[in-house]
Amino acid sequence: MKYITFAVPCYNSESYMRRCVESLLPGGADVEIILINDGSTDRTAQIADEYQIKYPDVVKAVHKENGGHGSGVNKGLEMAQGLYYKVVDSDDWLDTEAYMELLRKIKHLCAEGADESGKAVPDLFVCNYVYDHLDEGKRRSMDYRNIFPADRMCTWNEIGRFRPSQYLIMHSLMFRTEILRRSGVKLPEHTFYVDNLFSYQPLPYVKNIYYMDIDLYHYYLGRDDQSVNEKVLMQRIDQQIRVTKMVARSVDLDAVKEKYPRLAAYMTRNISIMMAISSIHLLLIKTEEAEKKRKDMWENIRQYNTVLYYRLRYLTLSGLTYLPGKLGGKLTVSGYRFAKKIYQFQ
Repeated sequence: MKYITFAVPCYNSESYMRRCVESLLPGGADVEIILINDGSTDRTAQIADEYQIKYPDVVKAVHKENGGHGSGVNKGLEMAQGLYYKVVDSDDWLDTEAYMELLRKIKHLCAEGADESGKAVPDLFVCNYVYDHLDEGKRRSMDYRNIFPADRMCTWNEIGRFRPSQYLIMHSLMFRTEILRRSGVKLPEHTFYVDNLFSYQPLPYVKNIYYMDIDLYHYYLGRDDQSVNEKVLMQRIDQQIRVTKMVARSVDLDAVKEKYPRLAAYMTRNISIMMAISSIHLLLIKTEEAEKKRKDMWENIRQYNTVLYYRLRYLTLSGLTYLPGKLGGKLTVSGYRFAKKIYQFQ
């Protein structure tokens, strides 16, 4: 049995993908590692093939035309045979000790009496992740101790309140594969920031969550071409806006609120964060076109769901990034710079 499927989308990753793959191999025959070569032009394909030849029972190398990160995630999910599905970006890696602890926990829960449908195991594992500025020797762990009870099953109606710096991202989540398929999540091709959709749309399908207070995932920060780099994000702002719109329209929050009011509150907040990020970077661009895009983005939300618009505009963080006038814009940017310094994101 394969307990975890690791999907590793790779594009021109020859200089760092080995670090990622080596961190996944300790799972041995209990896991499968799918290396998705997304039309690379360097030695990525050869490296992927080398691992498949060396570890044929664990590693699968897949070669496809370039479709972007989302395309690689989709392909991995299509092929996945593991009970759980975890995406690991090719420049990131897992902590070995935490990884082994997670795998032991999954096997233990399965041995306790899970039936074939997997009902006795969690629909979602949540673990800590680490912002790792490896080149600078700096790191910051992001945990969820105030949100989920550690080392026991819980539901969305038992979760705590998220702090401003906390949100559920792809790197902290590991869904049961069946939950992802049931949710119908499918990421757009040739688009950055699609991990926001992956870590949002399936949440209402999750009935039980298991949080492990371990620093599992190392999220590498430092490359100049990373999508989270401020200058890069400004260049790709249209894609960020597109994904924000997709996230806002992917789930009926009123229906979620009836069943899981705390989850609905978090998901509304998540849209708020995405709106704030888009608004701030459009302000940083400082052009009339960017200001028009900012207004259009908010108008799109208003036309889609008036109630959601007013919640975002007047009751959440994103409203503070849409303050009127030049002074409002300056206050927004100043707040962003302060938060960036405190939380050490790019």
